[in-house]
Amino acid sequence: MQESRIKNQESRVSNLESGISKIGIIGSGTMGIGIAQVAATAHCKVFLYDANFSQTEKSLKNLKTTLDKLAEKGKISAEKSLEIFNQIKPCEEIKELKDCDLVIEAIIENKEIKQNVFAELETYVSEKCVLGSNTSSISITSLQSELKNPDRFIGIHFFNPAPLMPLVEVIPGLLTENNLAQEIVDLMKSWGKSPIIAKDVPGFIVNRIARPFYGEALRIVEENLATPEQVDDAMKSLGNFKMGPFELMDLIGIDVNFSVTKTVYQDYFFDPKYKPSLLQQRMSEAKLLGRKTGKGFYDYSEQSQESRTENQYLKTENQQLITDNQIFMRIISMLINEAVEAKRLGIANDEDIETAMQKGVNYPKGLLNWGKEIGFSKISEVLKNLYEEYQEERYRQSPLLRKLN
Repeated sequence: MQESRIKNQESRVSNLESGISKIGIIGSGTMGIGIAQVAATAHCKVFLYDANFSQTEKSLKNLKTTLDKLAEKGKISAEKSLEIFNQIKPCEEIKELKDCDLVIEAIIENKEIKQNVFAELETYVSEKCVLGSNTSSISITSLQSELKNPDRFIGIHFFNPAPLMPLVEVIPGLLTENNLAQEIVDLMKSWGKSPIIAKDVPGFIVNRIARPFYGEALRIVEENLATPEQVDDAMKSLGNFKMGPFELMDLIGIDVNFSVTKTVYQDYFFDPKYKPSLLQQRMSEAKLLGRKTGKGFYDYSEQSQESRTENQYLKTENQQLITDNQIFMRIISMLINEAVEAKRLGIANDEDIETAMQKGVNYPKGLLNWGKEIGFSKISEVLKNLYEEYQEERYRQSPLLRKLN
């Protein structure tokens, strides 16, 4: 049994070193079709499967439009556009992925559904095939635990939109073969990405550290201290963020963002630092999910960012009760504290923590360096004041932050 497992591992590593050429993608939504485009651009043959074949057809039609526009603008040649599109084969059945060297799943963030898909997939693919999940927050170890060959399973987390965002988090589980993470890193580099290896902790690197960007912004609005637009304006004007928290939640999908927060909160045994927002839950229940439904924290009914207005359901007569600087310092202090804690726990090294936040969610600076610029003592003071005001563990400081003062 052990000899067979070692042999399988060796053959997989050999397969990766010799170059993966056949990529299976399960799920043809925004992330799935995006990853398919990335792989096809890297000259891989892509087999795209979705349980809803009409979704695959729709996504491929949209991709063709996107590629044609890129060709019209001179970003790529007409020949390259056609080559990328023709590299992707739509599949009506999951068994059509049987000859793939690597299969990446990009479906709904539900552990049981993902496990069922992988269990079925294992009955078709070879033992040399590497299985990857694009999950943004679900434990890789929990996903691989039910597999016959868990050692070939790994997290390969792209960021939206996959063709544009350079970061890929590579997450080995406890049962993942030792060399596989580095092999996937090398593969992602060959695809033109900036991969980093992360520990299998809730949220990995980016979605763990970034939680206060949304959570603290939501808290400020829930307390009627400021409106979503005022918070967004403060973070963009003082922090030079390309998008404010509420604009970004609307882009991601309020339900998607809420789901990730719930997963991180539950998987950290209900640590109050990651407590979800009641406002976000109500928005999800009301199907006010952001751009994809036309309304979220903003109203996009005019179908353009320029004509975006605040959602009438969220309008308040209250004036802004805290300054832009207070908004900025409250949110940035929470973010820097999370980055420092990730450093303390060895979730990733300093360079990867900085790279993750800049290349995964477009932060203007690395948070550890930002902390040095502002002064860790100042960050500590902000958190101390928040803790004294609210008496909540949400605002506790990383033990390392105090030492950096």
